[in-house]
Amino acid sequence: MTDALKRLSDEGVAIWLDDLSRDRLNSGNLAELVQSKHVVGVTTNPTIFQKAIGGGSAAYESQLRDLAVRKVTTDEAIRMITTSDVRDAADVLRPVYDASNGRDGRVSIEVDPRLAHETEPTVAEAKQLWWLVDRPNVFIKIPATKAGLPAISQVLGRGISVNVTLIFSLERYRAVIDAYLTGLEQAKAAGFDLSQIESVASFFVSRVDTEIDKRLDKIGGDAKNLRSKSALANARLAYQAYEEVFGSVDGRRSGSDRWTALESAGAKPQRPLWASTGVKDPALPDTLYVTELVAPGTVNTMPEATLDATGDHGVVTGDTITPNYADAKSVMDAIAAAGVDYDDVVQVLEDEGVEKFEQSWIELLDTVTASLAAFAAEK
Repeated sequence: MTDALKRLSDEGVAIWLDDLSRDRLNSGNLAELVQSKHVVGVTTNPTIFQKAIGGGSAAYESQLRDLAVRKVTTDEAIRMITTSDVRDAADVLRPVYDASNGRDGRVSIEVDPRLAHETEPTVAEAKQLWWLVDRPNVFIKIPATKAGLPAISQVLGRGISVNVTLIFSLERYRAVIDAYLTGLEQAKAAGFDLSQIESVASFFVSRVDTEIDKRLDKIGGDAKNLRSKSALANARLAYQAYEEVFGSVDGRRSGSDRWTALESAGAKPQRPLWASTGVKDPALPDTLYVTELVAPGTVNTMPEATLDATGDHGVVTGDTITPNYADAKSVMDAIAAAGVDYDDVVQVLEDEGVEKFEQSWIELLDTVTASLAAFAAEK
């Protein structure tokens, strides 16, 4: 292991693990990652839970058997299981939460992905999850769909901390920031302590390269020279948008008037979180979306393989975002000039993201339904 993970943390990047399972909790692995690899947060999603619960682990059998005896519905069983894992993970990370004054030590759990295009059911689900987990260091994940934006504001307005997920475009990211500020304003009007509300905006990275590179290959010619550049450029421009509203950590750029008013009332910036940071193209360095997205006040949530790779041979050289704003814009301009429709790319990615999580949830429903039936038949 190199000191890359420590250096990453020292540069102001919060290292989160993009995975959770009961086996990881029971073995003490999560606690070990917190102690030895500077992990200060955990993200989950429907696919992660489908793999954990649907993978045949014996760790879930006792609870599934009890749920079967109680004759609970499949939906209720899934929420009992997933919130139990998130609650236990939150307890493991509670010392980090306390030491960071609530900034880190967070565990995320996502609303039912089938609600992605419905505002009020998303709000109701978020409130229920917040109550079920019952830990101050939980994040409720809400997708940044058009219906999700007002839900984000309403949930924040009730004093609930939110992880906004499935952000691909710069336009939608700016809308997410606006939804965050609106939510804080609602929370302030309702009398909530703004210093107790946290939020991150999960900006997806690697999938942008996958989709745009596919289109560049189809165009051919010199367009291929732009391969594997769009994801970093897109994310760097997102951080520029973040600084335009919240100001820079080092004070060289001041925030907007709207944000400054909220900050004076105790609010904290909504940090950009780099998601989907596992490299999909084997020709690329396996730490690319970590070492090339370093800037203060960010979060990078990594699959364990990426975490290990960064610790083993990652090279952290300081801020790799803010010095590259001009280059990032040039890359995106060149991609557009080559004939790639950015708006279509990000819409496809959002649609696919929602669909993939929904499919994982349906598979999880099928797995748990079968397990409940099997345990019920044991009688």
